Amino acid sequence: MHIISSNRLILRLFNTSDAAFVLELLNDPGWIKNIGDRGIRNLDQARDWILTKPLESQSRCGFSFYVVVLKDTQTAIGICGLIKREMLQNVDIGYAFLPQYGGQGYAIEAARATMQHARQDLGLSQLAAITSPGNVKSNSLLKKLGFTLEEVLVLPGEERETNLYAYRFPLQE
Repeated sequence: MHIISSNRLILRLFNTSDAAFVLELLNDPGWIKNIGDRGIRNLDQARDWILTKPLESQSRCGFSFYVVVLKDTQTAIGICGLIKREMLQNVDIGYAFLPQYGGQGYAIEAARATMQHARQDLGLSQLAAITSPGNVKSNSLLKKLGFTLEEVLVLPGEERETNLYAYRFPLQE
């Protein structure tokens, strides 16, 4: 099911047939370094992650992380979407892409479309975002999107520092 569309991309709900893509993405060295090792090592674990993370969030909150696919080929290239983390006051935007699709503007296109969805379809007035302080590309992308670094903190259950960003949508007239 398509949730969001942009010029080159479609953001759609996950389904269990995305397990091979999830296995590849969650074991990419960039994911492990900047987001963390989720311990997903086989297709069954990847299917379980799909069911218990994005699909459960979609059912509970009405939003989640979505699979980002290229419009012209339907190739899954990354994820982007929204999550409500207990430790954060606001809904958090997040994204991750397979390395071969980096540097082509897909992340900013998907994030902008997700922000528009958050405002227009979900009625959110602000968003949060978290990144690893050393994740230069992600920190730069958030600044391009208009996010402001609020603080550097250690989240509950974590050992390393995290950058916490905030974005407030302009008031609608």
